[in-house]
Amino acid sequence: MNSPISSPDTRQEEFLKKHRRNHRVICIWRFFLLVLFLGIWELCAQKGVIDSFFFSSPSMVFTLFLDKMKDGTLLHHIAVTIYETMISFLLVFLLSLICATLLWFSSGISSVLEPWLVVLNSLPKSALAPLFIVWLGTGQKTIIIAGISVAIFGSIISFYSGFQNCDPEKITMIYTLGGTRRDVFQRIVLPSSIPVLLSTTKVNIGLALVGVIIGEFLAAKQGLGYLIIYGSQVFQLNLVIMSIVILCIIAMVLYKSIQLIEHSIKKKMGI
Repeated sequence: MNSPISSPDTRQEEFLKKHRRNHRVICIWRFFLLVLFLGIWELCAQKGVIDSFFFSSPSMVFTLFLDKMKDGTLLHHIAVTIYETMISFLLVFLLSLICATLLWFSSGISSVLEPWLVVLNSLPKSALAPLFIVWLGTGQKTIIIAGISVAIFGSIISFYSGFQNCDPEKITMIYTLGGTRRDVFQRIVLPSSIPVLLSTTKVNIGLALVGVIIGEFLAAKQGLGYLIIYGSQVFQLNLVIMSIVILCIIAMVLYKSIQLIEHSIKKKMGI
């Protein structure tokens, strides 16, 4: 006797259970590897395999973190870096969207500017930071512009490429129905490019953080980048490593936040 065929709802439920189980297993392995790394690092420092003066240890970093949190200075530096990163990130998104839209509307402008965008995107952005200091001086304005410079050119190229890769048949249909180029952009190009915009945005948040740290290395008196430079100058390597660890955590939190927003938007749009 043949076994009954499972319904689509049952198969979907089984698939979701398997997906959640695999996700939990991956998270457990990630956590295990982190704990293993920290344990080996601490053990090597305690046993003298590595010099704790140069390589520090998890316990020393955590102790310094608690001390800095008690006096409130660390929170201030973290807040400054996050603020500068978010401003840079938002400006990168807005400027990239505006520039990519202009390039799409004008084939002449895109033909002239596209090669220059590729060249500027390939330019090491750390080479621009000293120029920003000379032109703008030190301070948050220079740091925010440094953050923008790291992500802006690649973001414009990605947005513009997404606009160009739309379904040509749908565009032709809009023109056939008497629509204008503006109608094509609003009804076809922009909605179909949302996945590209969201994926590029996830990259931009990390690049903005990198640019901000580069700016803080050279032109700041506050922020985590400043703490890293200060710690290396006075040989407080615990401070350097603690700042780097905090930057890793900030990068992960920012990325996950953008990822949650991406999933929410895609779910609402049925993408």
